[in-house]
Amino acid sequence: MLHITSREHPLVKQLVRLQKSARFRKQSKLAVLDGTHLIQSCLSTGNFPQMLAVSETGQHHVEIAELLENCSALDKTQIIRMADRVFQKISSMQSPSGILACIAIPDTVCPAAPFYQNFCVLLESIQDPGNLGAILRSAASAGADHVYLSADCTDAWSPKTLRAAMGAHFFLKIHTDCNLTEIAAQFQGQVIGTSPAATKRLYQFDFTAPTAFVFGNEGAGLSGAMRQTVTDMASIPMPGRIESLNAAIAASICLYEKVRQDYVRAIEKNSGNPIGTKKQSSV
Repeated sequence: MLHITSREHPLVKQLVRLQKSARFRKQSKLAVLDGTHLIQSCLSTGNFPQMLAVSETGQHHVEIAELLENCSALDKTQIIRMADRVFQKISSMQSPSGILACIAIPDTVCPAAPFYQNFCVLLESIQDPGNLGAILRSAASAGADHVYLSADCTDAWSPKTLRAAMGAHFFLKIHTDCNLTEIAAQFQGQVIGTSPAATKRLYQFDFTAPTAFVFGNEGAGLSGAMRQTVTDMASIPMPGRIESLNAAIAASICLYEKVRQDYVRAIEKNSGNPIGTKKQSSV
């Protein structure tokens, strides 16, 4: 096990740069996972980090010790021990977790040919990494297959996005630098955009059919080109006095309306009775 005590070590500089530079992450096709939860999510999908860095204090924590043991046993990951003050330099967290991993970013190439998917998400010009991470988390939880990001979205593999997504990256196929109008045109199903000004309400749609949701920039919403490409636009009813919702919250409401409808349809299919109907009571 390599033991690093100098903040000037080349590996330390590389890890710091990966935390701070989206361009370097893209060039190197590497990202950093900080903390046991993200690393465990990565491992649960059969992916192994290229490297694990652990602080001298962190190596004595039970969860971290188990992670080190699991990765060491398979001999697929380089283990590096660092002095606490060195680890503090590379961690992006205010209170360092004691362990981080360097992973290869999965291939994110967008499909070049028409495709069939039941449920996917298109994101146009999302700028806040917390919003992007939260949307990815909701998409993975709701069972979406793929997420497509426009070229001007914030970096999907930044430390803030990874923390907000809570491991969702490893349960989705995330495509970056996509031409969303082409993806929307290729999608073999309905493509639903969202806008507070849309006259058709979210709950008027049938989402049991193959559906691609498109969510736009936090302030400007969808571009004109995207509005012309979608099948329809939906609005979320807001009977209160607030004019708009946070982008991640709005996306979650839409995604889970599809989950709700799929769930209801499954119950109807199994019971043979449409939801909402009641059998006559004999009492």
